[in-house]
Amino acid sequence: MKRLLIRLAWFAGSLLLASLLIFAATNWLPGDIASVLLGTNATPEAVAAKRVELGLDRPFLVRYLEWLGGVVSGDFGTSMINGRSVTATIAPRLEVSLWLVLFGTLGSLLLALPVGTFAAVRRRHLDGFVVSALSQIGLAVPAFWAGIWLVVLFAVRLQWLPAGGYVPYWESPAQWALHLILPVTALSIVQASVISRYVRTAVIDVLHTDYFRTARAIGWGKVGALWRHGLRNISISLLTVVGLQVATLLVGAIIIEQVFALPGLGSRLLLAVTQRDLVVVQGIVLVLVWAVLLINFLVDVAYQMLDPRLKREAT
Repeated sequence: MKRLLIRLAWFAGSLLLASLLIFAATNWLPGDIASVLLGTNATPEAVAAKRVELGLDRPFLVRYLEWLGGVVSGDFGTSMINGRSVTATIAPRLEVSLWLVLFGTLGSLLLALPVGTFAAVRRRHLDGFVVSALSQIGLAVPAFWAGIWLVVLFAVRLQWLPAGGYVPYWESPAQWALHLILPVTALSIVQASVISRYVRTAVIDVLHTDYFRTARAIGWGKVGALWRHGLRNISISLLTVVGLQVATLLVGAIIIEQVFALPGLGSRLLLAVTQRDLVVVQGIVLVLVWAVLLINFLVDVAYQMLDPRLKREAT
């Protein structure tokens, strides 16, 4: 319990520090949003009046505390470009990005676990070497490149799946699933190549442990012994990798959204950066950073559940 409380305190402090850094970075960027909104022909008096209208003339700390108070209550502010609520802008797009990251993580695990285990168990055989080599090649393949080739093959040539776009689940579950297959597959293939290397290393370590040899000696098969006695140790190592890969998945999802024309957070973030809509940029980046921090916190909590040694240290 003590360890959990300490982690909660670190988590809350990290959230607060992240919000301060994001607000500072977006507000201290070169250029002036007031000049951007009014155009190059605006007079200095008009620019000054616009800054007062937007509240940019107030002290930095006052603006930050006001923004933070709104964020805590669920109000991320109002777009400087179209006057629309940032919360209303983010909410529907967050759903698309969450599906991509969730299914991308699950898909990469479903691919990486059997591939990495097979490569470890058969590492001294040709087929194991081939699988390991293919996973190495996958490390060099960008997600967008995999996505383009998936579109060419399954959408253009075979015409089995849509090339892009998005249909909400509540409109048509079948079309929702069809439109997610290719982008999720592109993310999963690339991430699985990374995770499978760690799975292979973890499985090889388990194969050399005394408890695995004992399980084999009393009659367990290799697969059964791995499942029964090595899964917990593999899962602890795997948690570290998956937690670290969440940030990569979020970045990959932003690129994949462009390839498949998905209305997610990534596409909206790029538009906001182009328009210099700093309030929207702040809101989206804050959501992404907080998501990474939350995943890391949950991974740390899961460590205590999977590793009894951490529980004993915390008591």
